[in-house]
Amino acid sequence: MDSIAFGLIVGLILLVVGAEGLVRGASALALRLGLTPLVVGLTVVAFGTSTPELVVSLEAAMAGRGAIAAGNVVGSNIANIGLILGFVAILRPMSVQAQLVRLDLPLLVGVSILMPALLWGGLLRWEAAILAALLLVYVGVAVRLARRDAKASAAMGTDAVPRKPASLPMQLIFIAGGLGLLIYGADLFVEAAVRAAREAGVSERVVGLTLVAVGTSLPELATSLIAAFRGESDLAVGNVVGSNLFNALGILGIAGLVHPLADSGLAPLDLGMMLLFAVLLLPLAKSGLVISRKEGLLFVAIYGVYMVLLARG
Repeated sequence: MDSIAFGLIVGLILLVVGAEGLVRGASALALRLGLTPLVVGLTVVAFGTSTPELVVSLEAAMAGRGAIAAGNVVGSNIANIGLILGFVAILRPMSVQAQLVRLDLPLLVGVSILMPALLWGGLLRWEAAILAALLLVYVGVAVRLARRDAKASAAMGTDAVPRKPASLPMQLIFIAGGLGLLIYGADLFVEAAVRAAREAGVSERVVGLTLVAVGTSLPELATSLIAAFRGESDLAVGNVVGSNLFNALGILGIAGLVHPLADSGLAPLDLGMMLLFAVLLLPLAKSGLVISRKEGLLFVAIYGVYMVLLARG
């Protein structure tokens, strides 16, 4: 096995294992602090599964690879809906909680409209600050709404949200260990992906939108699959939507604050596809509060077309 393959495989394994440890530790700690399962599902679990994207984009931004940093976020948002949510819906149709239709999905559409304006060409520090501030507002509103909705709170929960939290020291070990694995795994993965792209003559934009984006979205896939097959599809959808919001607001916000992105390297096709999926998901989720197999097939088909266009482009 050459060094590139080793970096990609080992880095990806460490990303997934690290994210799992971080999610378990953070979720248990959140419950210990009195947060409801709904809040944990929409924020801690969703944000935790997006931590690989955060670490990868942050390291890429600090290394001056804006195309990897921005492409990873946009590509992950596209993959989360088109590939992950579509694939899970094909296997098991999913119900959607009313709160997602009232707050989270409309906000995702709004953010998807805002992102092209901010990312076109690059991302300045003050623009990143706007995204980070919007994330804080979203979390505050989501917490307030979830605590007022006792029925929705009782319906949320997966294995990623422990019902019997471990001891506080064990929770902190999970968090610290997960972060450590994520940082090391991200470093291996990004370096290997960039070297592979250079050797193959593939642009960093394409690598960020495909290999890196899908690779760092594996925690979302695992979480959504587990939730859907346990009959808790509201969390499966909420995990994807919450992850997309954190990707757009938190990851780009934090990365841009630490190191402004001089060039996002994104094309109108990429930003347009991200917006298309967000706009499509809202009416489909609102209609009967269910995402059916046919709708899942539609998402996967559109994602496949995007991959073909990206390969040709």
